[in-house]
Amino acid sequence: MSQKRFTVLDLIDIDLKEHNSLNLRCIGGRKGLAKEISVPNVNRPGLGIMGFFESFAYDRIQIFGRGETAGVKKITEEQKIDTIKRMFSYPIPCCIFTHSLSPGPAFFEEAERAECPILQTDLETSEFVIRLTRILSNIFAPSKSIHGVLVEVYGLGILILGDSGVGKSETALELIERGHRLVADDVVEIHCVNGNILMGQGANRIIGHHMEIRGLGIINITHLFGVRAIRDRKEVQLVVFLEAWDSAKNYDRLGSEQFMEILGVSVPKLEIPVKPGRNIPIILEVAAMNERLKKMGYNSSKEFNHNILKWIESDTARSVYYGPEDII
Repeated sequence: MSQKRFTVLDLIDIDLKEHNSLNLRCIGGRKGLAKEISVPNVNRPGLGIMGFFESFAYDRIQIFGRGETAGVKKITEEQKIDTIKRMFSYPIPCCIFTHSLSPGPAFFEEAERAECPILQTDLETSEFVIRLTRILSNIFAPSKSIHGVLVEVYGLGILILGDSGVGKSETALELIERGHRLVADDVVEIHCVNGNILMGQGANRIIGHHMEIRGLGIINITHLFGVRAIRDRKEVQLVVFLEAWDSAKNYDRLGSEQFMEILGVSVPKLEIPVKPGRNIPIILEVAAMNERLKKMGYNSSKEFNHNILKWIESDTARSVYYGPEDII
């Protein structure tokens, strides 16, 4: 679960589109593009511009909106360059100016001397901060890779696990044929977002929507079934462990709840035995619908147990076990 190094250049080059795009470009301090971003937070350095550096969050990305940019221009006009020099004496990862704003020559000069990248975006400050915070939280979220298949069935993200050769990919292929969607095959990369949401995706975006079927080889799901059959990311909401049928094992027949912990988050888990004649894709479809019912507050197993207890306590049940002379 080691976090890979993330630099300012990685932030600029990150592939984001539409409502996630940051629209960043470098306008100064290019020598510092290899600087590492190590904190998933941002800072607006208004107090620092005014010369107050107590508790200055220098290790964060510094955001300059209209107010901060006006402050920079003011201290530059008043020849208070020492304040800018002191700001850049801290190891700032980078400075980002919103609204397509740009600082004056003195600011650029000190940034170049400190090798601190100066970036610019045309987005408004509030919108940019929301997008950047969301992106950084995803990048720095705890993560791990799991060998399995992630599919979306009736809107529910199901992570299919099991030993090699048990039929994970074949099960996912049948689900795709039935109109469901593939997220990742073979290696699933899972990120824990906001401390309680597990988001899964393919470990490699280039080969993420390919599948290996024994006896058939590598197939491209997008080309075979179209874009309706794939999805880039999906929350992991149910774990299904496929295992070869063991006649000596006592399998659950009443639907008692089991959980699997991934990155500190408990996820409902099912153990499904596999043997000839069992239609695993249909079982997973029913499991997805049943899990959705549980989230809506309806639990079939609990209702069944409750009805059995009511029946046992009823006069009808007692009459089965007692004769007329025993009933008072």
